[in-house]
Amino acid sequence: MKYKLTLKKIIKHFNVVNRHRFKVFCLCCKVGIPIQGLLHDLSKYRPVEFFESAKYFTDGKYSPIKNCKMDIGYSKAWIHHKNHNKHHYEYWYDYTAPMECAPIPFKYFLEMVCDSLAAGMIYQGKDWHQGYQLEYWKKAREKARINDDLKKSLDQVYKEISKEGINKVLKKSHLKEIYTKNMKTIKKS
Repeated sequence: MKYKLTLKKIIKHFNVVNRHRFKVFCLCCKVGIPIQGLLHDLSKYRPVEFFESAKYFTDGKYSPIKNCKMDIGYSKAWIHHKNHNKHHYEYWYDYTAPMECAPIPFKYFLEMVCDSLAAGMIYQGKDWHQGYQLEYWKKAREKARINDDLKKSLDQVYKEISKEGINKVLKKSHLKEIYTKNMKTIKKS
C-alpha cells in the first residue's frame, strides 16, 4: 500500500487525537489527576509525530504508527512520543541498567491506565466493552518490556475492570492500593 499525506487524512487524524485526549482527560479527572489529563499527549501535535501519523492514518481503528512500522520498519513518531511521555513504560526502559525497566511513579501509572482505556474506547468505538482492555493486555503482556511488579498491577486493574467496570475500579485510592501492594521494587526512602 502506498501512503500519502492528504488534507482529509490530516483532518481525520486530528479528530482522533482530539477525541482520544478528551477521553483521557475525562478518565484522568475520575482518578484525580486532571492537569495530567489536560496535558496528556500534547507531543502528538508536534510535526514529527503529527505528520507521520497523518500520512499513515487509515480508518481510526488503530494507531497509524503500526502502519508506518509495517511500511518502513520503524516510526520516528513513536520514538519521539515514547521519549516525551512518561506514561509509556518504554520511557522508563534502560537496557544498560541492572533493572531494565524502572518502576513507574504512581501518577504516571494512573495516566497509563487512563491512556490505555481511552485508546481502546476510541479505536473500538461502540464495539468497546469493559473486558476489552484485559483481552488486549493478555496479547501484549508477554512482549512488553515492563517492570514485573507493574505487570502485576496492570493485570489486577484490567481484571477488575472486566468484572466490575470502570466506575468501580477507577478511583485513585483503590488504584493506589493495587499499585502499592504490587510494586515491591520501589525503594522505600
